[in-house]
Amino acid sequence: MKRRGFIRSFLVGGLVAALLPLVDWLPQRFRSRRYLRPPGAREEEDFLAACIRCGQCANVCPNKCLSLAGLEDGLENLGTPKIVARARACILCMACTQVCPTGALAKLAPTEEGMAAVDMGVAFVITDLCYSYAGRTCGACYHACPLPGKALKVGLFERPTIDADHCVGCGLCEQACIHMPQAIRVMSRAELEART
Repeated sequence: MKRRGFIRSFLVGGLVAALLPLVDWLPQRFRSRRYLRPPGAREEEDFLAACIRCGQCANVCPNKCLSLAGLEDGLENLGTPKIVARARACILCMACTQVCPTGALAKLAPTEEGMAAVDMGVAFVITDLCYSYAGRTCGACYHACPLPGKALKVGLFERPTIDADHCVGCGLCEQACIHMPQAIRVMSRAELEART
């Protein structure tokens, strides 16, 4: 590396290090919050305190739906596991819960009881965008749901309705939605609380 390149890299690195604390001061609307935590995650504050950012959960995920948060998600989230449902949703295999060394993710079995204990978020339908609410039959979200008839029910023209008491927030419905932008979305419980 030439001297000029070294000095430029050193200055850019120093500038980035000086600006990093400002990332947390950005208003919430400028930060990405459209992600979910893995199954078995504790309440957000407890999860952030317990997670050591080891990445074992992301490494073991057979669906590769877990990624690690970057600076755009804020310093408090840096290196923590997240799921972006539209890109790749959780298949509820619970493999991530088995390898967490700190208990940030409670151990859950891939059974009906284990799925019922998952509370990643809740889906909601944007009826103005949904094909089924426009009189055209779709049903893609219903067929993707791991708890059809419980978490997601369909009516005339396969119009989806969400039962928030049974929806686990896996995001499979959002990933499956054929409308662009998607007519069904999953919001994390933390994001729901922040909006209310």
